[in-house]
Amino acid sequence: MIAAKVVLDAEGRLVRFEASGHGGAPAGSDIVCAAFTVLARTAYEALAALPGAEVEGAAPGPGLLRFSVRRIEPGQAAKAEGIADFLLTGISGLEREFPGRVGLSIERYWRE
Repeated sequence: MIAAKVVLDAEGRLVRFEASGHGGAPAGSDIVCAAFTVLARTAYEALAALPGAEVEGAAPGPGLLRFSVRRIEPGQAAKAEGIADFLLTGISGLEREFPGRVGLSIERYWRE
């Protein structure tokens, strides 16, 4: 099972993403894992490519990916929100289509 955790701020912007696990089929033949990987890596790379963005990420081992969005320039906020929407929509679709093979949890945090 692939478990993904997304943390959003009070305005719904992506702050942190963590994923671990595999889809369940043998390595190299798992369409769920491949689809998930494409979504997560593309979101990370697209966020990191935004001008002035500060995004830190790591893939410390097979089936592990995490990244944090430290800063997005105000003029890039709409693009960053679109990237986050793309990621959440894609993972939610995988979760619906392949129940029990992908799990998504979404947390929100509020600044005081």
